[in-house]
Amino acid sequence: MNDHVFPGDDWDVADPDEAVDIDVVDGALDELFGVRGDPAGVSLAALVVHRGRIVRERYGHQPDTLFGPGGPVDRNTTLISWSMAKSITHALVGILVNDGRIESQIDIDSPVNVPEWSNSPRASITMGDLLRMRDGLDFVEDYVIDESGNVASDVIAMLFAEGTDDVAAYARSRPAKHAPGSVWSYSSGTTNIICSLLGELVGGQDQMRAFIEDRLFASLGMSSATPRFDTAGTFIGSSYVYATARDFARFGYLYLRGGRWADRQVVPSSWVDTAHHMHAVDPENGHGYSWHWWNWNARPETMAALGYEGQRIIVDPARDLVVVHLGKWMADTQPELDRHLTSIVESFAVIV
Repeated sequence: MNDHVFPGDDWDVADPDEAVDIDVVDGALDELFGVRGDPAGVSLAALVVHRGRIVRERYGHQPDTLFGPGGPVDRNTTLISWSMAKSITHALVGILVNDGRIESQIDIDSPVNVPEWSNSPRASITMGDLLRMRDGLDFVEDYVIDESGNVASDVIAMLFAEGTDDVAAYARSRPAKHAPGSVWSYSSGTTNIICSLLGELVGGQDQMRAFIEDRLFASLGMSSATPRFDTAGTFIGSSYVYATARDFARFGYLYLRGGRWADRQVVPSSWVDTAHHMHAVDPENGHGYSWHWWNWNARPETMAALGYEGQRIIVDPARDLVVVHLGKWMADTQPELDRHLTSIVESFAVIV
C-alpha cells in the first residue's frame, strides 16, 4: 500500500517536524539570499520538501543583464535547468527501457548505431558508455575562452557557436581520446548524442516533444516545464529545460519515490537504482557520478542533479528529503553554495 504524500495541482505546505534543526536551515537560506550580508552568488529560488510537503521556500531577484532588466522571482517564475536536464534525460531513457523500446532497438550494452563512427575506435561505444560518460570522446567541458578570445571549450562551441544548430552532430564529430568504457569524463556532448538517438527512436522532434511532455512532465504535474530543441530537431537534454522551482522539485520527488508517482510507476525502480551506481568522483566538486546523476558528497545513496551556476536538485531518500536551489553562482563560489546546501540536508535526521 502506497501511503506517501504526492502533490496534486499544487504542493502541500507544512511546518517542519520538531526534530528538524530549522534554525540551521533558515540560517543557511539567509546566507544564500543575502539576509546576513552580501552572498558569494545570486540565489533565485530555494525549496525544501520533507515527507512530501514543502517546509521551506524562498525566492530572490533576477539581476539586470545585457538582455534586459531583472525582476522579482516567485513560485511561477520559470528558470533554466542547465545540466540538471541531464538527469531528466536519464528518466526518458528509463521510460523507453520500461516500454521495451531501448532493449529491442538500442541495447544498453551493445554499440550504438552512429554511422560517422564506423571504422573507428568510436564504433564500439555503447549506450551504457554514454550513460556513464565513459565514451572516450575528446570533449572539453570547461567553459573557457583563451587569451585571444577564441573558444577553447567544446561545450561553448556546441551550445553557442558552430554546433548550436545541430548539437549532436557536433558532439559525434569529436575524435576518440580514450578506449570506450575506460575513463570517466563529464560531457554535455555525450548527453546530446543520447538525445539524438532517442529522437530517432521515437520518430523525430514532434514525437520527442510529445513523449517528454506526455510521459514525464504531465505524469508529474510539471505544467511549467518546457524542453528546448535545436534546429536539427534534437532535444538539448544536456542543458535546456525551463521550469519553476516547484516543478523541478516534482522531478526530484519522482526519484525520491523510486520512480513512482501516486499509483503509477513512471520510471522503473530498477532504472532509478542506476542513479546510485557511483563509479567516479569529481575531484573539483567532491561529488560522485553514476548514470547521468551525481551523488552528493560522494554518497551513493544521495542523488543530485547539478547544473551550471549552482542549479541543484538534491534527493536524499534516507531523510525523505528533496532540496532545490536555482541561481547564479560562479564555479569558484560553488563550494560555499554546496556547504550551505549540505547544512540544510544534514539538519534533517536520517529516518530509521
